[in-house]
Amino acid sequence: MSDILPFLKSLISVAGLSGFESPVAELISKKWTPLVDEVTRSRLGSVHGLKRGRSAEKNRPSVLIATHMDAIGLMVSRISDGFLHITNIGGIDPRVLPGTPVIVHASKTNEELYGVIVMPPANLLPDDKSKGVIGLPYLLVETGLIPKEVEKRVHIGDRVSFGTEPVEMAGGCISGHTLDNRASVAALTICLEELKNKSHDWDVWAVVSTQEEVTAAGALTSTFQIRPTIAVAVDVTFGTGTGASGYSTFPIGKGVTLGISPSIHPFLYKRFKEVAERVEIPVKDEAMPEYSATDADGMQLVAEGIPTMVVSIPQRYMHTPVELVSIKDIQRAGRLLAEFVASLEANFMNKIIWD
Repeated sequence: MSDILPFLKSLISVAGLSGFESPVAELISKKWTPLVDEVTRSRLGSVHGLKRGRSAEKNRPSVLIATHMDAIGLMVSRISDGFLHITNIGGIDPRVLPGTPVIVHASKTNEELYGVIVMPPANLLPDDKSKGVIGLPYLLVETGLIPKEVEKRVHIGDRVSFGTEPVEMAGGCISGHTLDNRASVAALTICLEELKNKSHDWDVWAVVSTQEEVTAAGALTSTFQIRPTIAVAVDVTFGTGTGASGYSTFPIGKGVTLGISPSIHPFLYKRFKEVAERVEIPVKDEAMPEYSATDADGMQLVAEGIPTMVVSIPQRYMHTPVELVSIKDIQRAGRLLAEFVASLEANFMNKIIWD
């Protein structure tokens, strides 16, 4: 199996906030070009990679495997005395924001400005806001520029992305921003690399979608455009850690999870489980009693309905600048996806039942 780490580091070193994914989309398109038969972009900017199956059928069945590439981040909401007031793009945990390095994407001069998230002294905050977690309305971005220079370069609505660098941790883990969900993009890339040496009857649509963190628009529209026979959403889930344990979290480095949810077709879950056992990839069942909180929730509703599955990679510190995953789990997810694709018989849909 190839070393996915350099590519993953590049993925989490570029911007690509929800609705503004072009920098990372270009990186993925370049990486995928030699791995698939064609690479295209949807009208909403999602990347589509098509790898054709070997079946001689004119209308081959197809599986769509969707990961999302968009990142959570911030947006300039107001400029005051050279400081940038910010609001969130997607869900953000404000507890870890003070002191975080950021990149301000200054639209007036088309440049990237280094900044850091700061907060006023406690005595300058309202009495009921001066203790505990400081909310976004009271956090600011400092660029080091004088107010006049800030006004020349920055515009309200400019994006602010996390500037934390990827860090290889002990135990085979990596930490950085946007591992939700570029860890899954790396896993899907491994899947495509594995399929170069595997025979598969079905067409494979590898999709990296836009806007999952805010609207799920990318996956919905791509699924409607492609109209696959079945679909798989690959995302991250909550990893077990300090203060995070119980049935809803999963250990880092011990394998991936298979979702069980109203959004998930039980026959696809069964096939994934069988494949994982056959190739000895450790998996755990993940109960999702209502929504899966992934692109699968919308994908299954497209057109007449698309049988859909969810595979997830455990991750600690969700929606922070220092998310953490195991490289081994990413590799396992990629191999499991490839083995699942290779297992799909030409007549698989004749066997699929709801029970």
